[in-house]
This record gives sequence, structure tokens and C-alpha cells, in this order.
Amino acid sequence: MSSQAGKFHQDSFHHTADMQQNGDMTQYTFSAIGTLHSPFREKFGIPRQPGLAPHAISRLVLLPEYATAECLEGLEGFSHLWLTFVFHATAAQGWRPGVRPPRLGGNETRGIFATRSMFRPNPVGLSVVELLGIVDGASGKELQLRGADLLDGTPILDIKPYLPYADSIPAAHAVFAATAPALLAVQWSAQAQADADALNIQTGLRALVNEVLAQDPRPAYRATQPDTHEYGVWLENVNVRFRISENLVTVSRIESRIT
Repeated sequence: MSSQAGKFHQDSFHHTADMQQNGDMTQYTFSAIGTLHSPFREKFGIPRQPGLAPHAISRLVLLPEYATAECLEGLEGFSHLWLTFVFHATAAQGWRPGVRPPRLGGNETRGIFATRSMFRPNPVGLSVVELLGIVDGASGKELQLRGADLLDGTPILDIKPYLPYADSIPAAHAVFAATAPALLAVQWSAQAQADADALNIQTGLRALVNEVLAQDPRPAYRATQPDTHEYGVWLENVNVRFRISENLVTVSRIESRIT
């Protein structure tokens, strides 16, 4: 692990960065304030931006010292929040000065700071989520959230309210990924429907399957080639098997997956 990667221990994330400032070495250490639990049990299938899968319902379990009414006073007055989080699953891989964004087909390179890639000098990210409520949990208050694009078990470093007047910039422009990606049509085979009924998969999870698959979670280069491969995406406690032909996704079968 490089000096610019992270080290994850249960409920805490400690990241050390050394900077040369006026001849002095300055060290920073951050600890997670909680852990986010989401339907996304593996990296494959996670939406590439927040808000693209509205049926992705998550909960943020705060550490006891932060799960207090005092820390959260007034937060319920905001509809959306910014989460500062750690790319904990890939931090050990270090960072890359150039990456290939999926929205450019995976064929063009851009500088790391011109992308939202996880392979950053400091493996932290931002995600905007909808706050559904603040509820009592086993260790104190928990946040119920909608639309997070985060892996289950992601360490959260900070929470801030989303301020529409400051955080929404209608005149902003982007040289690529300026709009949401085009969606594919999704259909379920008779076998997948039967599997879902047998596993008692609820309406919300079925809708999440459609939202995730419509965004084509495959590697970008696959979209430009004939593809007969059957893929699997792990959502909550099921493994969803699917194939994609041209612009149509077919859910072929669904398997129980319990850890």
C-alpha cells in the first residue's frame, strides 16, 4: 500500500498524508464517523453517479459518539446531504495520474483530476443523497438515505447539508458526461419472474434491478462489441443474471445469495 492509499479497520478509516509546507512535514489523520450499508454488495453494478437508482435505499450507521440527537439537531430540515466517503475497497491499489472514463467508452485517457475515478491520490469521494429520515438504531440515531452510489460497508468521513442556492449551478458545463447516460430497455424472462416470485423479491428490489441494469453496468468496451456473455450483479441477497443484446437487457434468472 502506498503512502497515499488508505488503511481500513472495522469502523475507522485512518488516512495519512505527508505534505511539505515551509520545510515542515504535516500529517493528517481522519477517522470514519460511521458506515453506510447499501444494496450494492460488490463494485460491479453500482451506478456511476448518485441519484441514478432511486430505489437504492441505504442506511448510515453512525458510531455511538456521533449517533446523538445533539450531533444531528437540525439535519432533518434538509432534503439532501453530501457524504464524504472513502474508496475503501480499492484504496490499497494506489492512485493513477491518468484513467479511462467509462463515459468516453474506456478508450480515451483523462487526468485523474478531470474524472471522478476512485484511483485518486487521496481515496475519498463525494456523494449527494436524499435524506429519508432519522431513526433509532441499535447504537443510536441512523440516517435512512435514497440514491447512494456506494458499496455496502463504505466508511463515511463527514456529512454536510446540500444547499440548493450554492450547490446547484444551472449554468455549469462539462466537456463530457454532461447529461445522464442513455438507458437500455429491461425485460424479465419467464424463468427470472418465477425465480423472483419463489424468492419473494419485493417490488422495491425489482425496481432497483431495472434501474441498475438499464444503465448497462458492463465495462464500457463491451457496449461496442457483440456480447453473448451472461453477467451477474449482486444486489442485497440475490444474484441477478442477465444478458445484453444491442439495447435490450434480459434478466435471465435470479439466484439467492446469502453471506
